[in-house]
Amino acid sequence: MSFISKIPLSGESIPDIYQITVRGANMLLVVEEELTLIDTGHRGSAREIVEFIRQLGRKPEEISLIILTHNHIDHVGGLAELKQMTQARVAIHKTDIGERKNLPSAKAEDIDIRLAGGEVFDLLGGLEIIHTPGHTPGSISLFSSQNKLLIVGDAVRKRRDNLDLPFRTSSFDLTQAVDSIRKMSRLDLDILCFGHGLPLTGDVKAKIQDLAERNRD
Repeated sequence: MSFISKIPLSGESIPDIYQITVRGANMLLVVEEELTLIDTGHRGSAREIVEFIRQLGRKPEEISLIILTHNHIDHVGGLAELKQMTQARVAIHKTDIGERKNLPSAKAEDIDIRLAGGEVFDLLGGLEIIHTPGHTPGSISLFSSQNKLLIVGDAVRKRRDNLDLPFRTSSFDLTQAVDSIRKMSRLDLDILCFGHGLPLTGDVKAKIQDLAERNRD
């Protein structure tokens, strides 16, 4: 069972962005001339993604790019099936590429674009890749300055209407996570999208600055 919501962007000429939630994990579909998918959810999520794309009157073959925020199974589990359905290029940070025994993962042969941070993709008016390690070594966030939108994967966690660090038990290095949050706090933001939970749209900049301040050395 999936839950689908439209991300509430504002502006004169904006794309459609949809959050598709399957088994608690979020994927984002950017609908422009071509389709871009951010994260692929759990294994088996591809069917729900494809069904929704067809409801929009589009085809799954129109997905030209898949960007993975990090290499955890609830974010890359659907990759293998989607690669069979599309010719999409796959991008992930270079330090998050690797095998995970008996688990779905983003392996070297799956990846077309090895990110380092600083790249800008031609969507959402320019989507910048920001390396935000901590949850994993290669966690990335995706920043659209035009839309004041930041997609954080699991680099930041939402708790009700406030923000918190990623879970300690599933994170690589919380010191790095705090450094990454400080980096995010310097951005001009109106909306945060997460790997789990609904987007945050109220007092975003103040809340992420407060999180950074609460976790000062």
